[in-house]
Amino acid sequence: MSEFANVTVVKEANVYFDGKVTSRTVLFADGSKKTLGIMLPGEYEFGTADKEIMEILAGRLDVLLPGASAWQRIEGGQSFEVAAQVKFQLKVLAVTDYCCSYLK
Repeated sequence: MSEFANVTVVKEANVYFDGKVTSRTVLFADGSKKTLGIMLPGEYEFGTADKEIMEILAGRLDVLLPGASAWQRIEGGQSFEVAAQVKFQLKVLAVTDYCCSYLK
């Protein structure tokens, strides 16, 4: 899906890591939410409240998921899932455009 119809976009940006990671929240009529954002190259650690599916639209990163001993390369067109209530690490290797879906 390349676009979302009939949604509400929260105007205020989500800004992390001194502006190196930013996103906007998109709210859907069914109560679900997604964020659309950009990550600049760097190393980051994120925590989750809900289960997440992170779809990489463009760019390249390595992810270290909870319990994993090896980093996994993810590129544009790929996605990965992260469980709720965990932390995961990213090494963003190129400017990365992403869409994150939050699952209850």
